[in-house]
Amino acid sequence: MTTQTHHVDHELIEAAAHIARTRCRGDQHTMAAAARAQDGRIVTAVNVYHFTGGPCAELALIGAAATQGIHDLDTIVAVGDRDRGVVPPCGRCRQVLLDYFPAIRVVVGEGDRLRTVRITDLLPESYVWADHLDDTE
Repeated sequence: MTTQTHHVDHELIEAAAHIARTRCRGDQHTMAAAARAQDGRIVTAVNVYHFTGGPCAELALIGAAATQGIHDLDTIVAVGDRDRGVVPPCGRCRQVLLDYFPAIRVVVGEGDRLRTVRITDLLPESYVWADHLDDTE
């Protein structure tokens, strides 16, 4: 498998970093995400941590995008609070991103090793939920 890298959207990284610096507080919100819609708009969100579980910033962002009428995301990145930098999506987020946006690109890496890859590169040989839906529904 060869991973093709794409342009790194530094404006998107800075949008997530700004939200992480200004909106993440304490243990309840520790990650921020930013995504660029196909029309160029940027959507941001933070995670909702709770001991019973809670959505990651990427999943909260999907809901925030939908409330703004954005249903086609092009690129997404997550950034940790306390200047932790870019954090790759967890396994659950990778699967949800693949199912909702099979062509989405994700910014991963750190420092001068930042790169943008397709979600399929982060979840190769994956189960695709839509492939198993009954078309008659």
